[in-house]
Amino acid sequence: MLKLHNVSARIAGITVLRGIETAFGPGQLLAVVGRNGAGKTTLLRAIMGLLPLSAGSITINGTELTTLPGHRRTEFGIGYAPEERVMYPTFTVEENLRLPCEVLGLAEAEIKRRLERVLEVVPQLEPMLGRSGAALSGGQGKMAALGRALMAGTQLVLLDEPFQGLAPVLANQYAESLRKLHELDPSLCMVVTESNRSLLRDLPDATLTLERGELVEGDTLTH
Repeated sequence: MLKLHNVSARIAGITVLRGIETAFGPGQLLAVVGRNGAGKTTLLRAIMGLLPLSAGSITINGTELTTLPGHRRTEFGIGYAPEERVMYPTFTVEENLRLPCEVLGLAEAEIKRRLERVLEVVPQLEPMLGRSGAALSGGQGKMAALGRALMAGTQLVLLDEPFQGLAPVLANQYAESLRKLHELDPSLCMVVTESNRSLLRDLPDATLTLERGELVEGDTLTH
């Protein structure tokens, strides 16, 4: 589905990603682990087109994404929940959730169908729908960011450090939402980054480690 070939990227002249070669397939729940500063966020931003590549290419189902701007990549069913959540404070939670679909120009019936799916996966969001995006706690914001990513992500969902800073109860609810999503949509690919592998519990089907900008199979980190 999504393939990264020889992907390299720089920030402020410093190489952060070095020759990344990997593929994400349908139905996988993958963890990308690495220490702070290893390049996990950079990897997701590069996939989303928020950071230019210095080398390499990214394709989805054979279509080249590298030349497309970030806002066009959601057209291919890619959802993204950044670590910092980024809820629009003047929008309600429901408006924040609907926004990616409205930008894509989806029909109202399809937006409603996707919203119902999100509420089935993340039922904690239903009582929050009418609240301002500014009225959410940090943990609630992460749940809302997951919901928004699912509104756009019909093929691939990228979740950047979703468990960091979550209270145990919310972390359990978040993990349960990912399990439920996998049951409801077994073809969806989910990629989760984390600095602390133990926060992921037994969720991932496979683990990749990012070390010094290079990606290797398996969890090679020691804690």
